[in-house]
Amino acid sequence: MKKSKILLNVITVALLIAIIVPPLACTCAAADDKNNYIKWVDFGITAKALKDAMEMDIQSYDSEKPIPWIGLLATLGVKYGGNFSLYKNTDMQKVAEAYTGGKTFEEIAKNDKLYSYYEKAYRAVLGGMLGEYTEIDEDGNKSEGYGLTAYAPLAYGYGFSHYDDFGAARSYGYKRHHLGHDLMGAVGTPVIAVEAGYVEACGWNQYGGWRIGIRSFDGKRYYYYAHLRRGHPYNDIYEGKIVNAGEVIGYLGMTGYSPKEDVNNIDTPHLHFGLQLIFDPKQKDGTNQIWVDLFALTEFLSMNKSKTTKSTDGEYYAKTVRIPKNAWD
Repeated sequence: MKKSKILLNVITVALLIAIIVPPLACTCAAADDKNNYIKWVDFGITAKALKDAMEMDIQSYDSEKPIPWIGLLATLGVKYGGNFSLYKNTDMQKVAEAYTGGKTFEEIAKNDKLYSYYEKAYRAVLGGMLGEYTEIDEDGNKSEGYGLTAYAPLAYGYGFSHYDDFGAARSYGYKRHHLGHDLMGAVGTPVIAVEAGYVEACGWNQYGGWRIGIRSFDGKRYYYYAHLRRGHPYNDIYEGKIVNAGEVIGYLGMTGYSPKEDVNNIDTPHLHFGLQLIFDPKQKDGTNQIWVDLFALTEFLSMNKSKTTKSTDGEYYAKTVRIPKNAWD
């Protein structure tokens, strides 16, 4: 196990050298015009639509004309007005057939402006979750693949329950809406890095308790994991650290709702899992913050759970991690 831990540390250094300048500068988030950036995203894609689009993308990967899943979903976003409760697999098949037949997604959507919006919005959510990757197991063996590069936020073998609670009322401190997704589980359940990135924040927050904030390498996504375990919330986490998708970053708990550190004031053990989209740097902590509903995305990611093992030091470690190809560029 020490061998695998050393290997992951080597990977961390390599990734840090490769990508440290863009994340710290957050230059990618400033690509849009100063005032012409997306200020709201209603992410309503169902788990079924996500799965169908992903499978079509993967199956066509080695074909003469691969079918990108985000293009499929954005085209259907135009058709449904973002309401994927109307989704039919036959609609996706028709889009795919038209695309492989020579039409562009913009032509199929018949609305360039709306297609551009949905493409940017859905890419901001899903952009780091599917592609080429290098998978490294606990013995250091490498294998190449194409598919999901993201993991479920809780480890394989640990049950949880959830429902769509995004926007529900919260009253601690002040009246507000719940801008995340709660996964109810057992204290100590390993919490997994959904996507590779770097730790932007960790430590105590009176609302989230022990929490971790991880920014994706492209700067668009900020993952928020909160209410971690009292006394031992983290697995070797510190600000600036590079983490890999599938890596154990902490442990589920019930801390928070207190200005005093390391206090359990949450009634039910759970992981608060949040995702903020950032199209412009001032959105991060200012106005026009965008947090998305993660119920369907959590269902979708549950098909790829990180298998973990407990080492002699009492910590849990991933048996495999996935390094997206573009992380090395």
